[in-house]
Amino acid sequence: MTMLKVVEVLAESDKSWEDAAQNAVKQAARTVRNIKSIYIKEIEATVQNDKIAKYRINANISFVLE
Repeated sequence: MTMLKVVEVLAESDKSWEDAAQNAVKQAARTVRNIKSIYIKEIEATVQNDKIAKYRINANISFVLE
């Protein structure tokens, strides 16, 4: 039987929410192996001078336990 574990992460990007998600997976992969999915729970952005400055996500990353 395969067991999965889920960790909650926060990530941000100057470019897009998709880039923030990629940053989350890339950073998690530094310490976690066998990542299987990312579930984006929330998205938000900070605004400066009437423009989006940072794209942020709150996500769950699932990985297989060894």
